[in-house]
Amino acid sequence: MKIHTNNQYTLVNIEESSFDEFEERFSRFNTNHLLLQLSKNVKIIDENISLFLKISTSLKAKDMSFVLIKPGVDFDDFPETLNIVPSIQEAKDILEMEAIERDLGI
Repeated sequence: MKIHTNNQYTLVNIEESSFDEFEERFSRFNTNHLLLQLSKNVKIIDENISLFLKISTSLKAKDMSFVLIKPGVDFDDFPETLNIVPSIQEAKDILEMEAIERDLGI
């Protein structure tokens, strides 16, 4: 797991299929918008989706964004409430759109 933080967001890269370390360390970087980038090799199971939804809900309650980045993802496998995109640029675009929505009170 690699973590990169800047003044706009925290980017976490996960290349293994275990999310245990991420879940343990989540409280350290839940003070910023969170981009979670998964490699193509990471298999996502229902348990992971539940974790992602919990994180998304937690961050939205703090007026922050959570975006999951997974190349080659089948969007139909995920709930509509979860922000999932295939690239970092699209994740940054989501952050900008959600910031505008918050500013407008949407």
